[in-house]
Amino acid sequence: MSHTVPEASALNGVQKVAVVLMQMSPTSAASVMAQFSETEAEDIAAEIVRLRRVSSVVADHVINEFHGLAVSGRRTARGGQEFAVGLLEASFGADKAAGFMDRLASTMAGKSFEFLEMMDPGQILALIDGELPQTIALVLAHLRPGKASAVMSGLGDTQRIEVARCIATMGSASPEAVGIVAETLKIRAGAVMSQRKSNEIVGGIQPLVDIINRSDVTTERSVLDGLGTLDPELATEVRARMLTFVDIVKLEPRDIQQILRGVSANVLAVAMKGAPPVVLDTVRANMSGRNLEILESEMAASGPVRASQVEEARAEIVRSIRELEAEGAIVVRRGDEDDFVY
Repeated sequence: MSHTVPEASALNGVQKVAVVLMQMSPTSAASVMAQFSETEAEDIAAEIVRLRRVSSVVADHVINEFHGLAVSGRRTARGGQEFAVGLLEASFGADKAAGFMDRLASTMAGKSFEFLEMMDPGQILALIDGELPQTIALVLAHLRPGKASAVMSGLGDTQRIEVARCIATMGSASPEAVGIVAETLKIRAGAVMSQRKSNEIVGGIQPLVDIINRSDVTTERSVLDGLGTLDPELATEVRARMLTFVDIVKLEPRDIQQILRGVSANVLAVAMKGAPPVVLDTVRANMSGRNLEILESEMAASGPVRASQVEEARAEIVRSIRELEAEGAIVVRRGDEDDFVY
């Protein structure tokens, strides 16, 4: 679907550059484009693809902003993918142009499903009801992890496990697959189809880990246990990448102290139940005297607690760790670091 720009005042700087280039002949525009860095050229090309056509009124306004350049008898500006490809090829050569357009396709990928982000998980579940696990996996892999985990929690146990495996083993989604699924869901949702098709690798272990990391304890256990039965090797790899309560021992003291400041003493006391000695020692070593006294008092008073309560308390702390890590406030070591031995 073509995009037009209603008001010149609504354009950002990159869009204005795109409008100017769209006014020029391909040869002249290519000469100008060659003056930009590769990153800038990619951003400009993306806007040319999105804008496609701009009215002469808007184009006049933009041109006047570029140091009063006078242009008369101008045709409606040309845009679109074909124009962008030609411009990039003339500026940087066919090989680089192809790479630019591939990366542009990736940046625009997934936007076919953006309309789902405005819907609540229950509505999304209704839309995907009856779909194959592969189709549901494709949809969830395009959503933000938080939204995807909420949807996954609403699936049945068997279906959830199969969808999880599909996400983890998914490769490159073809334009046809993305387009057909997105358009079908848009029709069901009564949404206007306005997004573009593109290739993007949306699946893999990490997207699944991101989804599970934001799920509740029941969903997390169900997915991991089910994967363990369905594909033990895959389940092991997923578990290895997940952040757990025990990973607190991998943090720097200042990061541990920051995390503990945001956890209530009663939650921490429950989470510490049955924890490995190295975790107990790490937590105690990073608490001040008064707070440590409060914690010890809470632990002594709490008595026996259900395993599910311990899991939930630890999950709450892990969510805090993940949030702080996402904000860049702390650093969690992962990957090829050695595991701790208890």
